[in-house]
Amino acid sequence: MIDLSRICRRAGLVLVVIGVMAGCTERKERVLFDGVYYPPKSRAEKQDQRNFTASVSRANRGIEGAQKAAVHEATRYCLENFGTSEIDWRGVPEGSEGPLFARSGDRVSVSGRCAIWR
Repeated sequence: MIDLSRICRRAGLVLVVIGVMAGCTERKERVLFDGVYYPPKSRAEKQDQRNFTASVSRANRGIEGAQKAAVHEATRYCLENFGTSEIDWRGVPEGSEGPLFARSGDRVSVSGRCAIWR
């Protein structure tokens, strides 16, 4: 006779081990800025995915590190999706260089457009 409870326990244990292993791999791939990990997120516009916003959380752990992490996430987004690290930053005043950062609570974000042709 098949013991379903025993099979379910083993399947559950396998899922837990896989989850723990996946978490370890992810941790190794984390990039630290000023010694801190800022969880990144990218969101593209539906109409034109070259336009995006990249943000990181935990900015209260260090604003400069959070800004570096947001730029890193923006660059990663453009490289992975369009094969370029060139970004036309949004909202940059004339004559200024670099991105314009927005802060909301403990999030820092930056918006731009992946520049395919220069």
